[in-house]
Amino acid sequence: MKQLHLISFNYPYPPSYGGIIDVYYKIKALSDIGIKINLHCFTDTIPETVDPEIKSITENVFFYKKKKNPLHYFSTVPFAAVIRNSDELFKNLMAIQAPILFEGLQTTPIISRLKNKGYKLYLRFHNNEAEYYKGLSSSEKNIFKKIIFKVESLKYTHYQKKLLKEFEGVFCLSEKEFNEVHSYSNNARLIHIFHGNVSVKSLGQKGDYFLFHGDLSISDNKKALEETISMFKKLPQHQLVVASDRAGEDLKKKINQIANISLVPIETTENLHHLFENAHANILLSYQNSGTKVKLFNALYNSRFVIINQNITDDSALMGLCHFGSNSDEILQRITETATRSYHENESRKEVLERNYSDSAKAEEMAKVIF
Repeated sequence: MKQLHLISFNYPYPPSYGGIIDVYYKIKALSDIGIKINLHCFTDTIPETVDPEIKSITENVFFYKKKKNPLHYFSTVPFAAVIRNSDELFKNLMAIQAPILFEGLQTTPIISRLKNKGYKLYLRFHNNEAEYYKGLSSSEKNIFKKIIFKVESLKYTHYQKKLLKEFEGVFCLSEKEFNEVHSYSNNARLIHIFHGNVSVKSLGQKGDYFLFHGDLSISDNKKALEETISMFKKLPQHQLVVASDRAGEDLKKKINQIANISLVPIETTENLHHLFENAHANILLSYQNSGTKVKLFNALYNSRFVIINQNITDDSALMGLCHFGSNSDEILQRITETATRSYHENESRKEVLERNYSDSAKAEEMAKVIF
């Protein structure tokens, strides 16, 4: 029986945002090919019960509370990592001899205690964290948060250079991250995002609106939405639906004053899929160059046209399925072009996505490396 320890930075259910989507569907895909998963989760609060969706794809589930002490900001180890350390985790890892997969650098502070214990160690490299926090710092308006993100970026620069050589394999999400890791060490492997989609939805030629969706507590998404709103103010003839469960009161007030823009909650995966199915085109923008965003897969599998800027993906095959604009004027042009166009891209998407980006193929590839 093949067993694997998987250490997650958060409880991976529901799979409602980028990194956690990758974690949940990776566990599911590995479980589907017969690997027994011992799941270790760091959380703010320990859940009273384990969701049946997690129970059905894991062998064991362990929870550890993230440390709350603000003095950890003064550690040389990045804050997101230092709060995810646990004696209990070490004890549970020692109880079952199996390879260990760390989900993101923030789950790795325990690694120094695992040396010479006979465990094979692997890392899912979700982000170049130094670049990620640098991007958050530049997008953030709050000066206090801006400084914190900048300091975290500097800490991660040192932390990841030192740590990346410690792993048997580092599984990267994108070409960009693969090349970055490869420049530090020879253990990089390119395995794209696990996204949970199986087949491209067959949809009619026209949808009802343009769709922007995302977590609006994240500064990069807030900045992208501000840009999108400013464009749709110039296009009163076209409807924009903004879908998010995390919109502040200021944003709600702002959107209420614009006739052609509406804000709706997502709440469930079913609701999000319903929004995708009725959208004519999706607006996906980012100001952080951190590889392919998981929301791109969701839009390509489940909706019609997808309009992106250069930071949504660095994968040429995926870019070929999208409508690209390098600045606001070009994106505005893509919006007006797709608004009148009929959608006929089902077959070309199936050809690319179902053949090259399936979760089951990625799980098999990862298992070959680990076992």
